[in-house]
Amino acid sequence: MARRGRFKTRKRRNQADLAWKLIGIGFLLGVVPLFLGTSALGAALRSFAPFGWLFLAIGCGALWWQVQSNQSMPAEPGRPVSEAPPRPFRRPRDVAPPVDRTATEFDRVAAASTLRTSRPVSVPQSWGPAVFDVIEWRRFEALVEALFAQAGFETKSQSHGADEGIDIWLYSRSHPSGPVSLVQCKHWQGKRVGVDKVRELRGVMAAKGVSRGQFATTSTFTDDAITFAGENGVNLLDVKALLALITKRTAEQQRALLSVALEGEYWRPTCVNCGIKMVERNPRKGGAAFWGCKRYPKCKTAMPMRGATGAA
Repeated sequence: MARRGRFKTRKRRNQADLAWKLIGIGFLLGVVPLFLGTSALGAALRSFAPFGWLFLAIGCGALWWQVQSNQSMPAEPGRPVSEAPPRPFRRPRDVAPPVDRTATEFDRVAAASTLRTSRPVSVPQSWGPAVFDVIEWRRFEALVEALFAQAGFETKSQSHGADEGIDIWLYSRSHPSGPVSLVQCKHWQGKRVGVDKVRELRGVMAAKGVSRGQFATTSTFTDDAITFAGENGVNLLDVKALLALITKRTAEQQRALLSVALEGEYWRPTCVNCGIKMVERNPRKGGAAFWGCKRYPKCKTAMPMRGATGAA
């Protein structure tokens, strides 16, 4: 979806550039000779004046059509992509931009044996696997970011599209020229993270000149992913590894991390396209309730929920 949107945007930009080039050529051949009078250059260009007026008419028509097409086209719910590199030494905002998700993830979650519930039965009071079971993806990323911040890194959440897929950038004051590590998060249940996802992270690391990477998930990793990560400087963090890191923190730090994980409506998923909390919806023709974006119909993002029939 994101790739198709970028292709359409690039196509419209190329069409607009061509229209402006035609207008420029038409102005040079058709209008400029009028100001040169009887000079030699004016006489030379005047012979091309009919072509100039033709190019000018075509360019103006193409530009007018481009403007009309942009006005009639519905706004896409995609996230803005920041072309500038991330600025170091900035603490994350309370709500970071949404992250990249694939359309097939809805089908994967829907097929899982335990779907997301509308409201947890009980709130975890201490650290354990149950915390990762009840929090939504945005809370998971905020938790991972806070965990690295406690380790002394300066962190920045990156607004991105599907072309980079990095959720957190880690900086060190001893290395101010750029990030020292990249973090990718996957809030998955019922499916192990494969080697293809780890390869994607390694590709961005190479493009950015970063030698270390972190891949955090609420699931586990395949054997191929573990082997590839070990050979390419990627540290894998599943629930067991994350809990091991958390237990090394002080009691006060652990309470702070738990507060980050369970902040607000931690169980209500965030729309991956709009960055706002989703709302409970019921199918018009009956069936189980589901999570839908609050901006529907402009954004049609949806997620299934666990125990939907008993949703509050």
